[in-house]
Amino acid sequence: MLTLQDCIELSDLSEDEILAIAEHEHLPEMVAVEMGCYLCHTPEGDKRIRRMIADDIRHARERGDIRHAAVLRTVLKHYLAEHHGGA
Repeated sequence: MLTLQDCIELSDLSEDEILAIAEHEHLPEMVAVEMGCYLCHTPEGDKRIRRMIADDIRHARERGDIRHAAVLRTVLKHYLAEHHGGA
């Protein structure tokens, strides 16, 4: 049987990236793993994941959660570095 951590490791995304997808889409972590893994393998998936994380940053700022926004900026920076999505 695979654990959630096993699935995250197979997804091509970090745990923090999965958590950002889950936050944005209001999904359980396991569903976010599946969605993220799928998106990583689609032509527009990189843009969609970047947009989700950027939206999460904006929402955190709007509610005054500067600490969470900073964490999410780090997540976005890592995502861009690892997934060649800097363009």
